[in-house]
Amino acid sequence: MPDTIRIGVVGAGANTRRHHIPNLKKIAGVEIASVANRSRASSERVAQEFGIPRVHESWRELVNDPGIDAVVIGTWPYLHCPVTLGALAAGKHVLTEARMALNATEARQMLAASRARPDLVTQVVPGPATFAADPMVMQLLADGHIGELQALDLHVSTGLLNRDAPLHWRMNRDYSGMNIMSMGIWYECISRWVGPAKAVMARTRVAVPYRFDAERGERRAVEVPDHVEVLADLANGAIARLHWSSVAGFMPGPEVWLFGSEGTLRFEGQGAVLSGGRRGDKEMTRIAIPEDKTYRWRVEEEFIGAIRGKEPIRRTSFLDAVNYMDFTEAVHISSREGRRVYLPLA
Repeated sequence: MPDTIRIGVVGAGANTRRHHIPNLKKIAGVEIASVANRSRASSERVAQEFGIPRVHESWRELVNDPGIDAVVIGTWPYLHCPVTLGALAAGKHVLTEARMALNATEARQMLAASRARPDLVTQVVPGPATFAADPMVMQLLADGHIGELQALDLHVSTGLLNRDAPLHWRMNRDYSGMNIMSMGIWYECISRWVGPAKAVMARTRVAVPYRFDAERGERRAVEVPDHVEVLADLANGAIARLHWSSVAGFMPGPEVWLFGSEGTLRFEGQGAVLSGGRRGDKEMTRIAIPEDKTYRWRVEEEFIGAIRGKEPIRRTSFLDAVNYMDFTEAVHISSREGRRVYLPLA
């Protein structure tokens, strides 16, 4: 590995500009060497903003450049698989934005390609929604603070239905694939606490069947649901009731409830507030989270540390990302076919 790690950026989207590029530039011995966006004009704007010396005409040109050591993929999910496969084939380390891919099949292709190149580092940007409480919640559960976990409730809502909003890329199956709202993010987060689901039953609803697509200049059918209800059997024996919605106005949240045989924990996403109550308590009270029991954003630091052989990838590995892509696709299958779907899918 050369002293300087040269990074090529494919798709400098909002998260890449907000986090990945600035944070990578802060790390000694790391250079953002090139960028390739959807258009040359867009690439040049990003290059000028961040002082990136080169612009490539396409992602294929970038990943095959011998002057690039690692590729950061900040595109929408539709390009995550082809760019990852191309980058790994060209001998580049890969950090890709979440969600991992369009579907579970693509995710498994990415995992297989990464396993074929164990000398290369692969990472998916983790869901950060519970970072502030992750170590604390995991310790409380491991210590038996609420006894044996019986059930988990998750509620996430963006508010009242907006019928007039144009087609966002997250609503566009071509760009977002099987991914639905923030479903994959939150499933990844709760999986850190309680492990994966082993079976799901789901119902979904598209509340606005047509929206205006500014890119095409026409109305088009919407396939990505606005409301999702999931009943899941967890591998640890508990039951999970999971709810994501862009139609549930005035619903509190996002929040996660963990119900155990001896107590309850509640995590409120707004403000990252953790509360709890145990048998004998009259009410739930706030649980202070010490500084050493929070997890700070260190995605880029972990990526470079792994390339330099100093640490493994923990958040998030390709295998963990395949697990949430399996869950995502299982939700679609269950809703479409009206049946229980078992995990993993393959």
